[in-house]
Amino acid sequence: MSTFAVYQSKGGVGKTATAVNLAYQASLEVPTLLVDLDPQSAATYYFRIKPSFAPGAKGIVKGKKSEGWKYIRGTDYPGLDLLPAETSFRKLDVKLAQEDKSITRLRSFLKPFRKDYEVIILDCPPSLNVLAENIFTAADALIVPIVPTTLAMRTFEQLNRFLGKRTYAGLKILPFLSLVDNRKKLHREMGANLRDSDDRFLTQVINNSSVIERMGIERRPVGDFSPRSSAAKAYRALWTEIQSKLI
Repeated sequence: MSTFAVYQSKGGVGKTATAVNLAYQASLEVPTLLVDLDPQSAATYYFRIKPSFAPGAKGIVKGKKSEGWKYIRGTDYPGLDLLPAETSFRKLDVKLAQEDKSITRLRSFLKPFRKDYEVIILDCPPSLNVLAENIFTAADALIVPIVPTTLAMRTFEQLNRFLGKRTYAGLKILPFLSLVDNRKKLHREMGANLRDSDDRFLTQVINNSSVIERMGIERRPVGDFSPRSSAAKAYRALWTEIQSKLI
């Protein structure tokens, strides 16, 4: 059983699209739970589920370990369930910071689910705070989408410095190039430099695509509404490569 966090401290890099499509791919093989931790609840929206987690942020921080079961929702896909987000999740960082053992609260909350799901995927908000530390503690691996631009490189460097000063047992970092536009010289050059300088980078690239943008209209994973598209094939290959690294 593995817990993957699709994480980047910068927004607009394709985190939610990655989390949704990886969760869909995983669910074709094993029971999978997608946990939407982002108060914007985009992953919840993609699966046509109402944002609803009645205990709110407090429920994750202080709730009974079994309480989360009541709020898991099935999706249109038999192997895939969702724990929806809720707007109060914007307070998660503040509430976590007020607790003892503040960086292990999320791991404790997720523990009961590990018996019933082979894969848990966390869709994470862009942050580098106590919530992020909870994510690092709870996850077996960070799947880090990086658009090959200066700001995205800078935030990845910040993440590496942050993780380099702390120890999260067994945590693996798996960055990959996301939303790449090969028409842009900057994307081509920075993408090549990133992969040459860091052997942790996955080989699979997710190119920018109108099919991925259509997820907001279709409200379905790419592999469902456009299974023969290059984007669907890329997400399948990305999931296969992640499995080869960790499962």
